[in-house]
Amino acid sequence: MLINRHKPEDCACILPSEITPESAYLNRRDLLKAAVAAGLVIPASWQAEAAETQKLNYTKNPGFSVTDKPNTYEEITSYNNFYEFGTNKEDPARNSGSFKPTPWSVKIGGECDVKGTFTLEDILKPHALEERIYRFRCVEAWSMVIPWVGFPLKDLLARFKPNSKAKYVAFKTIVRPSEMIGQRSGTLDWPYVEGLRIDEAMHPLSLMIVGLYGKTLPNQNGAPLRLMTPWKYGFKNIKSIVEISFVEKQPPSTWNITAPSEYGFYSNVNPSVDHPRWSQARERRIGAGGGLFNARQETLMFNGYETQVASLYKGMDLKKYF
Repeated sequence: MLINRHKPEDCACILPSEITPESAYLNRRDLLKAAVAAGLVIPASWQAEAAETQKLNYTKNPGFSVTDKPNTYEEITSYNNFYEFGTNKEDPARNSGSFKPTPWSVKIGGECDVKGTFTLEDILKPHALEERIYRFRCVEAWSMVIPWVGFPLKDLLARFKPNSKAKYVAFKTIVRPSEMIGQRSGTLDWPYVEGLRIDEAMHPLSLMIVGLYGKTLPNQNGAPLRLMTPWKYGFKNIKSIVEISFVEKQPPSTWNITAPSEYGFYSNVNPSVDHPRWSQARERRIGAGGGLFNARQETLMFNGYETQVASLYKGMDLKKYF
């Protein structure tokens, strides 16, 4: 049976969800917060926008942070891709209110000595949290700057003692169609899966994210645990992770399976490799003052992290392995 899979880029360069002015998202959030403070009843589908998050204990890490001005908390939490909650930018904030990120556990397996299912508390316990301000680049040619809170992925993976057969790390997102309305459709094959080569996963820039702006992650941003590899396009950064496996062969990647000519396994930000239907040479920074009509800026190789990560791909044809 042929299933029509809608991709985030099926709507040319300006998506329908981008037509709504960014100020409208922010005004709606202010109204929701005021409604909660006044004890008013708000629709369950919008509660994620007003849900309270918990403060985190963390230190700032300027050594890994960019100096770009961060986007506001409202911008970051109101303009999202998270197809489990819908395909439009406002859908994740609007539709994730009933998602329950606690309690949470992560299954560890594959080519490693330490295996099992670990609670989120088990995962977090040995790790000191830090804030890093990273550039975030979406394949749809928009970008943000986000102050993430997390810990190095390499430190987590080392705890499970991968063996010599572990060439890649595979990730899997939770499947809960009762709470994730987008999973009730055939938009993508669920669960969402992603993977990294193990040297990419062990790179110091790769983070496991548990918060932003000093608070735990809101549902729409991937609560309670997500990946962040800032030199790659956003769809590589899998959200709401429930399984991590060490594998010998290249693991499946959801968008690469769905449209292999458009989404490569590596998905490095590369301005010289265009999407088949538009250029990746320029990007629009969300929240830079011009709304929908923000001036576009040049896309940086590896999203500006070339000095740190280019050595990972020495000798590779980055147009072939896109």
